[in-house]
Amino acid sequence: MKKYIISCGLLLMSFYIQAQGKWTLRQCVDHAVQNNIELKQQSLNVKNSEINLSTSKNSRLPDLNANLGQSFNFGRSTLGSNISESVNSARSSFGISTSVPIFTGFRIPNQIKANELALQAAMEGLKKAKENLELQVVSLYLDVLFKKEILKVYKEQAALSNLQVERTATLVEAGKVPASQLYDMKAQLAKDELNVTMSENDLSLSLLNLSQSLNLPNTEHFDVEEPVLDGVIDSNIESILPPSQVYQMALGIKPHIKEAEYKLESSRKNLKVAQSGYWPTLSLGAGYNTSYQNVSGQSSPSFRNQIRDFGSEYISLSLNIPIFNRFETRNRVRSANLEIENQSLALDNVRLALYKEIQQAFQSAVSAEAKYTSTGKALDAAMESFKYARERYDVGKSTVFEYNEAQTKLLTSKSERIQSKYDFIFRSKILDFYQGKEINIK
Repeated sequence: MKKYIISCGLLLMSFYIQAQGKWTLRQCVDHAVQNNIELKQQSLNVKNSEINLSTSKNSRLPDLNANLGQSFNFGRSTLGSNISESVNSARSSFGISTSVPIFTGFRIPNQIKANELALQAAMEGLKKAKENLELQVVSLYLDVLFKKEILKVYKEQAALSNLQVERTATLVEAGKVPASQLYDMKAQLAKDELNVTMSENDLSLSLLNLSQSLNLPNTEHFDVEEPVLDGVIDSNIESILPPSQVYQMALGIKPHIKEAEYKLESSRKNLKVAQSGYWPTLSLGAGYNTSYQNVSGQSSPSFRNQIRDFGSEYISLSLNIPIFNRFETRNRVRSANLEIENQSLALDNVRLALYKEIQQAFQSAVSAEAKYTSTGKALDAAMESFKYARERYDVGKSTVFEYNEAQTKLLTSKSERIQSKYDFIFRSKILDFYQGKEINIK
């Protein structure tokens, strides 16, 4: 019932959030983190590590056990002077015992420390999964914004082509241009309208991909907020730092680095746990035992009196000295040493991969910045060329093919400009990610 109530609450919350209007990037990221199934599975690993730590801490406590026994004897029993007779008897035994470890070769404290480090590694693994999900959502969110701008460009282009169809029709009626130009212009309009339709489909697919990454129960009417992205270079240029500088920042904050470090430290503690097998162990034990016996055909003391009279207590110290255990301890130590070496190599590999990723992210950001600048110049030139081509076409000094060619170049320049803008934004946000900054788009 409780799970049902929680599920209904989350469902209503999702509907409420969608009813508020368009989603911001932070809303998308937060909702994805709260509802992602893989993250929930990762959080179960953290809880399991907490249980392991609790188990190792509780191993210091004394245990307590009770035992009950019941036996029946049938047949002849020897009495005095080698005389035997058939005797049936029943015996009940009761006992309680406890033991507490006094010295375990430092196994318990090292196991506790190893499990503490394993818990920290699991927590960093959860953070790593959250960061990866955040990057995925950011990428999908920017793809939606990109598709929205592309759609606007295609709609503007279609509107411009529609206007040119009307102008060309007027020129045909006036006898200034042949009717074939009107058909060519209508063909261009049809092509632009097809681009609009395909762009709308692409936008719908991008919105669907983003909404699915959020695990929304209802994707109908889902839309995102469109931030004003003026001054793209000035707003993000401070993120473009040298790889070595970004790497030094990332080493101290990125969870997958910390996860690998904790795993290495945990493996070192596990070595000490394995080495504890070489040490003797000392434990303290105590207990109480009593019994009750009933022989058929004979009078026996009462149950209460027998339990009282036959009761006995004991206390013991047990020292276990390992001499030879078929090289089991030696092999455990060898395996622990190999695990340390493996985790050390894993840490080196993670650090090396991180530096390579930062180098690639930096180079991609620099390239994206240069492309954004060059596409701006190309767009300015294409706009001037189209303006000149339209003026010539309006006065009948150029053909429809020349006009359409200039229009196509302008459309291509606009598309490349938009694509380079969002590529640069995403690359700069990746560098922000490695620097530990919160990814946001305003």
